[in-house]
Amino acid sequence: MNALKTAMLLAALTALFMGLGYMFGGTGGAMIALAIAAAMNLFTYWNADKLVLKMQHAREVDAQTAPEFYAMVAELARRGNLPMPRVYIVDNPNPNAFATGRNPQNAAVAATTGLLNMLTRDEVAAVMAHELGHVKNRDTLAMTMVATIAGAISMIANFGMFFAHDSEGRPNPIAAIAAMLVAPFAALIVQMAISRTREFGADKAGAEICGNPQALASALAKIAGPAQRIPDEASLRSPATAQLYIVPTSVSEWFSTHPATERRIAALNEMTALPPQGGRRAPSALNPLG
Repeated sequence: MNALKTAMLLAALTALFMGLGYMFGGTGGAMIALAIAAAMNLFTYWNADKLVLKMQHAREVDAQTAPEFYAMVAELARRGNLPMPRVYIVDNPNPNAFATGRNPQNAAVAATTGLLNMLTRDEVAAVMAHELGHVKNRDTLAMTMVATIAGAISMIANFGMFFAHDSEGRPNPIAAIAAMLVAPFAALIVQMAISRTREFGADKAGAEICGNPQALASALAKIAGPAQRIPDEASLRSPATAQLYIVPTSVSEWFSTHPATERRIAALNEMTALPPQGGRRAPSALNPLG
């Protein structure tokens, strides 16, 4: 299903580029747009995770720079029978986390300093287990490509508005209207490609990995409000990136792909305590920042 969603994303991007190319340059413009779309599709597939991490100003950490946080993720990955992902910290007061990468072998997980400072060790572990749940469920390819493709579509809208003039310099109302419709189209792509049920699936997988659904429920309750109130620069620059986060930010309503946090907490509260994969409970007294 995720492979089908990814193919739909690439087809939608190609169609959009060709349509705008035809509008601005006729048949020749459409062919140029097709070539650009093909190049962008290929580049996005292989590099979308790097683009997302760069947009977030994420810094990679390891066993030397953040030993306890890195060890926590390593232990959770082991319990989930997953390859060790790259681990990042984002210097951002907004309490959030995300996963990215085209497959489990090329995955990365990230947490903001706001999240690490706000939650207990068990809650941080539960959040990171949720992100590894996305990796395990292979959600990350579609999620990552949506963030970069929708960002590219927004860029097209800005480009179209700037060049929405005819050869004599007069405003071209048709091109201007088309450019104005591009942003809603980007939001529609996000809505079609990212199912709200994927958060419930990642919550369930995360609870199985860390063995503590109540810790994840507690974390969601703590961070949902502050994530809405505290500005997030990455979401302000590119609203589509908000669908990557474990909880939505204040600028993500138009691009909303998250179920209500209260429903997620209720589902977690209904889960019985599951034994973590690997047969042991997570250690409970670590400082995630090291």
